[in-house]
Amino acid sequence: MKKLDSSLKNMVIVLVSVALITGGLLAYVNHATEGPIQTQAEKTLADGIKTVMGGGNLEVTANDTVKQKINGKDFVFIIHKASQKGKEIGAAVESTTQGFGGDLKVLVGFNATGNILGYTILSTSETPGLGAKADKWFQKNGKGSIIGKNPAKGMLTVSKDGGEVDAITASTITSRAFLKAVNQAYSAYSQKSVDGNSGASKQVKKG
Repeated sequence: MKKLDSSLKNMVIVLVSVALITGGLLAYVNHATEGPIQTQAEKTLADGIKTVMGGGNLEVTANDTVKQKINGKDFVFIIHKASQKGKEIGAAVESTTQGFGGDLKVLVGFNATGNILGYTILSTSETPGLGAKADKWFQKNGKGSIIGKNPAKGMLTVSKDGGEVDAITASTITSRAFLKAVNQAYSAYSQKSVDGNSGASKQVKKG
């Protein structure tokens, strides 16, 4: 009996020791990689801002946070205002919405008048090969190009919904989510209220 008690005690000690050592190693690895991960994220964002604003030498003059309530839910947008040679040229806006597989986060560049200069996908949970095509589908040479369009002149919607943008083949839900994120990004940029269904700025029709 004493031998059994001793074995159980030793087993517990070993298991606790292993757990403590493992936890310590994980904490160390997490701490060691936290800095590089943050640095890489900042570089990715900086490169993304430059890309969606058309490239060239530009300076980010402000990083404003805008909160908007859509369908009762709070959304946060980060607006990176940019300038070239001291002149404001527009802003790159971070916008997140719900896609088919999860959150879809985009960075959209607008010029001073609201025309779309470019975009990049910051993170996505969409299905590879279908929804993941959003990173190229809506670019300048893509089938559903939105470059040069201005949400102020009408919300961006897919052709199935009466809009002018071709949806990604077999990925209409992702396409709608992407365009909603873009519309909401413009709304935040222009500081207007938004329509929760389309993500576009509400407009009052004159009768």
